[in-house]
Amino acid sequence: MNTKYTPQEIEEKWQKYWEEKEIFKVTEDPTKKKYYLLEMFPYPSGKIHIGHVRNYTIGDVVARYKRMEGYNVLHPMGWDSFGMPAENAAIERGIHPSVWTNENIAHMRQQLKRMGFSYDWEREVSTCEPEYYRWEQLFFLWMYEKGLVYKKTSSVNWCPKCETVLANEQVEAGLCWRCGSEVTEKILDQWFFRITAYIDELLEGCDRLTGWPERVLTMQRNWIGKSYGCEVSFPMADGQGDIKVFTTRQDTLFGATFMLIAAEHPLVMELVKGKSVEKDARAFAEEVKKQDKLMRTSDYYEKQGLFLDCYCINPLTGWQMPIFATNFVLADYGTGCVMAVPTHDQRDFEFAEKFNLRKVVVISPPGKTLDPDTMTEAYVEEGILVNSGPFDGMENLKALDAIADHLISLGKGKRTIQYRLRDWGISRQRYWGAPIPMINCPKCGTVPVPESDLPVVLPRDVEFSGEGGSPLARHAAFLNTTCPSCGGAATRESDTMDTFVESSWYFERYCCPRFTEKPGLNRQQIDYWMPVDQYIGGIEHAILHLLYARFYTKMLRDFGLVGVDEPFTNLLTQGMVCKETTRCPEHGYLFPEEVQEGRCVHCQAEVIVGKTEKMSKSLKNVVDPDYLIRQYGADTARMFCLFAAPPEKDLEWSDQGVEGSFRFIGRTWRIVVDYLDDLKEVAPFAGGEELEGELKNIRRKTHQTIKKVRDDIGERFHFNTAISAIMELVNTLYAFPRPQAEDRKALAVIRETIEAIILLLSPIVPHLTEELWQMLGHEGTCLADTPLPIYDPDVAAEDEITIVIQVNGKVRSRITVMADEDVKRIEALAISDEKVSRFVEGKSIIKQIYVPRKILNIVVK
Repeated sequence: MNTKYTPQEIEEKWQKYWEEKEIFKVTEDPTKKKYYLLEMFPYPSGKIHIGHVRNYTIGDVVARYKRMEGYNVLHPMGWDSFGMPAENAAIERGIHPSVWTNENIAHMRQQLKRMGFSYDWEREVSTCEPEYYRWEQLFFLWMYEKGLVYKKTSSVNWCPKCETVLANEQVEAGLCWRCGSEVTEKILDQWFFRITAYIDELLEGCDRLTGWPERVLTMQRNWIGKSYGCEVSFPMADGQGDIKVFTTRQDTLFGATFMLIAAEHPLVMELVKGKSVEKDARAFAEEVKKQDKLMRTSDYYEKQGLFLDCYCINPLTGWQMPIFATNFVLADYGTGCVMAVPTHDQRDFEFAEKFNLRKVVVISPPGKTLDPDTMTEAYVEEGILVNSGPFDGMENLKALDAIADHLISLGKGKRTIQYRLRDWGISRQRYWGAPIPMINCPKCGTVPVPESDLPVVLPRDVEFSGEGGSPLARHAAFLNTTCPSCGGAATRESDTMDTFVESSWYFERYCCPRFTEKPGLNRQQIDYWMPVDQYIGGIEHAILHLLYARFYTKMLRDFGLVGVDEPFTNLLTQGMVCKETTRCPEHGYLFPEEVQEGRCVHCQAEVIVGKTEKMSKSLKNVVDPDYLIRQYGADTARMFCLFAAPPEKDLEWSDQGVEGSFRFIGRTWRIVVDYLDDLKEVAPFAGGEELEGELKNIRRKTHQTIKKVRDDIGERFHFNTAISAIMELVNTLYAFPRPQAEDRKALAVIRETIEAIILLLSPIVPHLTEELWQMLGHEGTCLADTPLPIYDPDVAAEDEITIVIQVNGKVRSRITVMADEDVKRIEALAISDEKVSRFVEGKSIIKQIYVPRKILNIVVK
């Protein structure tokens, strides 16, 4: 038997065992309670990073823990394998996206297996395969039949060189992120999912997602953005139509003195047509389109505007309101037009100051008068209406309904509800995505592909010349087809689907990944596994992915394919992994291996240590997981990621912390190996005999640790405190006087403690513990299927406890009493304590407040 800890050898041995024995293969078992644990699947970029290691280790611990609790655990893995990076690689390296993607998958799969994650690899899916996307093409057709898919013209970010639509996040300072060309706006026909058909259910469902972080729910509620208010009509001063505005603040309508319109709104060009300002308005709109939409609406962004040489009329005051195009109003929110109330909105105030526009106070603080000429900022608090006609003197919030009724009676407005959420545009003018199963016929118009012709397979024989646009639009064999309605010549849709579509239902496909019958989802298997009990991923997915996945599940439910309303019962958003940066004055940022003894390996210059930031390739503050495995083993990497910080917090990388985790694993190995010979023929202590002294203490500590770890992992996911408790128990075992070989009772207690340590550590460092378990004589058993130890509350209870004694709330002493001591006895002991007695002598005891087993507070006067 090899008694030296060799992590690489041990880990590869057990990984091979798990795979050969299909330990983590799972099927539906109606006799067992299920637990579906899922981490967000990765994009196959080529290598896993430490963020992956942390995320998947958190999930693996929970999966293994639940399995040891007796659950039937589904823990799958797959690949979100469509996307732009593969297409970029095809252009830059002359390699087909499928080749690049599958090579990356093979490498990352091996890396994940080397970490010892307990995935059922037989359920692996890759979203770029026709076996996967054929079913979402079917769902697309069904949605089209139900009116949940439609096509319309839409304004998009367009790169003229790449000839493709860009998402907002792909536009950097007005330039294409890939080629650096100036991005323009283009009107294109785009396909949309009608997510707004579920808008109220998506919003109301947030209240029932009690297992989600409130921060995520708040982000989703804000993104949906339901607002109750009024649609108000502002007639044009020239009598030619009106401008409609949605507002939640009709209480400020008497203070609206000018109108703001998003610079890119089509109404702007209508209003300036034929005027001298037309050219300036067009140039201003083009300038604003290049600005980041999120930045435009921020409080500190510069407010820009252009007077459009026209006016509208305030429907309640009759004032003429000058109309401006501006950059801090967005065309796709509300009506794209905003009534400006400069005295009660800070951005409007700054705009009015810049353009010297009229300001009228309509809300005053109780008992105060505001002068608009001397105001230095907008008054945005509640108050009393002034300068508001018949509503003067009313509290502004209580006047909302009254003013809404007044607008309705005048025919100038109506109550309405506004949402921020817009339908989901899923068209992408690129190759590496799922083909949209629609046909364009010059005679019949847009026609769906017959279900019998699915899947519409993405052709592999395409050329990537580096020219703009999707290769599908130039691929005659794919593009040219016949109309299924009239049989005439037609063309296929050359756009592909947004890759968020694939990630919106992969968790359902995991339930039945090899099911080949229509509609690709086996309802019996779905009903057994869904919903996902615990979903784990980054906060950056709080809105789009999680909102789309919720929508898609509701859509599948309405088609009878799933039986749940929500896909994820509980959600954990893990923190980022951060590390300090190192920079050389000459060579810039350096990778960790480029720094030795504080100096750059290239020029020996002293390295500048920067602040701790999220790990990123650009900052080079990254750690290669393969290096960690080679140097320390996967178990050490796992333990450090769990011990260094709670899962929801950012983890600050520490080489010393990694070393510390490695040392603890070594200590655990050595203490078990040291006792092996003595424990060969000894069974764990099972009670039935009285223990005293150190034996009783270590058994008590063992059962306290079992309870602590089970509470911390099973109820709170506090892996760091669970590990700390196990470390304490290992230290206690080291300090325990070694019993004689013939002291079977003592050795039985030691064995109980050692087996508890191994079982409790098993989900965290599975390779180490499997090896130690086998060395203890448990041949032919696997820890993954071994139940967790159960604590005995009587054994865990302390014989003696310490009570803190306070006098009038201040700590004066501490006394030690029996754990079951009577409260009257505790009160008597406290008063007789010499440290307490001098604070109560000569005073009246008003009352004594006892917090059981913790504090006694004596109140005197």
